[in-house]
Amino acid sequence: MPGTHVPARTGAVLTALLMAAAVCNLTTGGASVALPDIAGTFDAPQTTLNLVALGTGLGLAMTVLYTGALGDRYGRVRLLCIGLIGLLIAGTAASLAPTIEFLMGARVLTGIAAGCAFPTTLALITALWAEGPARVRAIALWTATGAVATVAGSVISGALVVAFGWRIALLLPVPVAVVALLIAARSIPRGVAESDEPVDHLGGILSVVAVAALVLGLGVVFAPGETGAGVGLLVAAAVLIAAFAARQLRVAAPLYDLSIARRRLFWVPAVAGALAFGALVGAMFVGQQYLQNILGYDALQAGIALIPAAIALLVCAPLAAILVERGTRMAMIVGYVVLIAAFGTMLAWNETTPPVIVALAFALVGGGASFVMTAASRSLTSSTPVRRAGMASATSDLQTDLGGAVMQALLGAVLAGGFSHVFAGLIAASPEAASLSDDITRALQASYASAAHVAANNPAYAAQILEAARLSFVDGAWAAYLVGAVALVLGLIVVTVGLPGVAVEKELRGRYRDEDALTAP
Repeated sequence: MPGTHVPARTGAVLTALLMAAAVCNLTTGGASVALPDIAGTFDAPQTTLNLVALGTGLGLAMTVLYTGALGDRYGRVRLLCIGLIGLLIAGTAASLAPTIEFLMGARVLTGIAAGCAFPTTLALITALWAEGPARVRAIALWTATGAVATVAGSVISGALVVAFGWRIALLLPVPVAVVALLIAARSIPRGVAESDEPVDHLGGILSVVAVAALVLGLGVVFAPGETGAGVGLLVAAAVLIAAFAARQLRVAAPLYDLSIARRRLFWVPAVAGALAFGALVGAMFVGQQYLQNILGYDALQAGIALIPAAIALLVCAPLAAILVERGTRMAMIVGYVVLIAAFGTMLAWNETTPPVIVALAFALVGGGASFVMTAASRSLTSSTPVRRAGMASATSDLQTDLGGAVMQALLGAVLAGGFSHVFAGLIAASPEAASLSDDITRALQASYASAAHVAANNPAYAAQILEAARLSFVDGAWAAYLVGAVALVLGLIVVTVGLPGVAVEKELRGRYRDEDALTAP
């Protein structure tokens, strides 16, 4: 059973859990700001750069459901420590990558290690803090810490890229993981509200492969020459998701209890939270490249530009915790309206956009995400019995990991496809088009960094090439932000229609508690 109030050594326990959550999010935030430098090292196309940035999110997203169940059954603290050790190894390997392919693999392994650690953090909060204001505050801190770490990772990594290079920047999570591991091993109670039900390993494998196919499919479907592979992966993902759902309906001890997942106060916040955090990650991913490629920021300046998002996340988290008491629906509507305003601001960016407008956009996206994510995390944990704390935690993790990975893959693919399409049109309209080799044409359409490399080797045409690259990138980024804005409008509609008012919400929560009491072992 969960504790009646809060755990002993509350400060140490919460510090360990928040640091572990921060480590997992630091791994996702650092690579995006280093992409231009990574591109320069390996001369990589935009689609490959997208996959490098996506690697950790992919590893996280495809494992959290399975590892959440493993933690419930075999020990959450044990799995947390295994994940933190894995982060130390994989993070070090990424910093030593000799090739772009090795780097992608190391980033995925980093995500898998984070997938072992991250689900346990919220599951332990749910198990160790009783329902009430203390748990709400702990969840609000957990939500803000994860999101702020994503932003802070970009700021600090930007400074490290400028001072020491991208390889040192990728080592940022390692010392934090060491400290989190030491505190967690000494302070966190073991065996609280864990399950003795068998784990559905086949369902776990299906979930891993299905999510991997979904994220990779979205990541390449718009890339030049990769449409067929992307469609194939998305079809495979649909089949695997259907097989996973069928398996969960038949198995005695499901990995993901669909009877809980279909609850109105569970699935709507889950979807809404995934989209909101995905908007934050997608805005940062496209935005950091925009700042460096179009506005001329260096990696440190691009990281600093995200500080307003971190401030907004911190400021809005306690406000969101208060507003959530007046209803999940209200808090989420406020968050979505702010997020839509953020993407509207980004759609207006151009080559002369001043820093104050950049700061405004990132502040809005951070504040909006904070309101939605705090409301979603609270609704998920309050709609799930404590014996299924790992499922609630895994779903909350899926919001950040799958939501972030899907939106980053989608917006990155739109950016890459838009860049290539516009540049191809500019090449076709150029009088020199006939004299360009196929290799040069492919390099120009691959990415901004690749086009800049061609320009450096052809100084007579450098100005024309760089101008074409800027135009292509601006148009690709605009298309990506438009897709994000449309997705957020759809999310607002789902929240407005799908969630009840506060009175009905309280009634539903009482009904869920009664149902869970009847089915408890």
